[in-house]
Amino acid sequence: MAGGIGSRFWPMSRETQPKQFLDILGTGRSLIQMTYDRLCRMVPNENIVVVTQERYRGLVHEHLGQLPPENVLCEPFMRNTAPCIAYANHWVANKAGDKASEAVMIVAPSDHLILKEDDFLEIAQLAAEHSLSTNQLVTLGIKPSRPDTGYGYIQFEDLPDVDDNRIRSVKTFTEKPQRELAEQFLASGDFYWNSGIFIWSLQNITAAFEKHLPEMQDLFQESAAAFSTPAEKSAIQLIYGDCENISIDYGIMEKAPNVAVVLSDFGWSDLGTWGSLHEKLPLDEHGNGTTGSELWAHEAAGNVVVTDAEKKKKIVAIRGLNDFIVVDTEDALLVCPKSEEQWIKQLVTEMKTRKTR
Repeated sequence: MAGGIGSRFWPMSRETQPKQFLDILGTGRSLIQMTYDRLCRMVPNENIVVVTQERYRGLVHEHLGQLPPENVLCEPFMRNTAPCIAYANHWVANKAGDKASEAVMIVAPSDHLILKEDDFLEIAQLAAEHSLSTNQLVTLGIKPSRPDTGYGYIQFEDLPDVDDNRIRSVKTFTEKPQRELAEQFLASGDFYWNSGIFIWSLQNITAAFEKHLPEMQDLFQESAAAFSTPAEKSAIQLIYGDCENISIDYGIMEKAPNVAVVLSDFGWSDLGTWGSLHEKLPLDEHGNGTTGSELWAHEAAGNVVVTDAEKKKKIVAIRGLNDFIVVDTEDALLVCPKSEEQWIKQLVTEMKTRKTR
């Protein structure tokens, strides 16, 4: 899934070049390239499908030139994750033909960070095998390290008749709780973060759409014959015009009784905010994290400092600054307390209203 705009990562992430196409960590690979590299270790190149917005088609081909062009599915406009997944479901079913009953899908956001890739691949294989041998939809839960209010939480309970106790049944989903509730979740020991990574058989997710989002399922099914033909673009335009704007979490996962979670710990972050990036950067002795800059920090601690320096690192000097976000690009500068980073999304909305960047 590569259609988001990453507004919380302004000013580096823009509508013209959103977060998934940026080398935020300074590794030489964009986040979508890192996701592709990871999935290529278990999925053939020809079986990797990217769903993005029409305006990002060129960027996807630029970053993932090895993908077959027809494997880049373009939405005419954003309609959240349920239509995105429904589109991919029907496209894969069309391509798989008689083998659709054997198809297993991994649904992965293109802008997440996974540090322990071997552990991730083991968990993904376990989830895939479980999804094929049962009627369950599987999500990957992440062991929480703090009472974070920016993540969704999954409450789990034992699942009978499974050999691996990492596979549990989902009891409840809770979206971004208040801090007091998040602290209670952490203390209880039976809540994990919701990673937003899903693994299921094509048959099981199709049955879930038929039961919980039947109107959306019918919209795509009626035009399924157009997929992988010249008529696909116009068909999708019509479908999305009538499609409900809803996430897969609200539309299916929170309603379905047959949802399992695999308890995981593979160095995951959704990199949803500058604060979450700070945790993944190399830190100096005072907890300052930086990328793209040569940082001179005096009486300063806990800051994240990022510059968009293509040719050479920019010297950044700060003094008396603690727990701040400092991001400098060619045309914008952000200085914001980490505790107020949710304001950045609001700022981007305000700037759109005023027709500025």
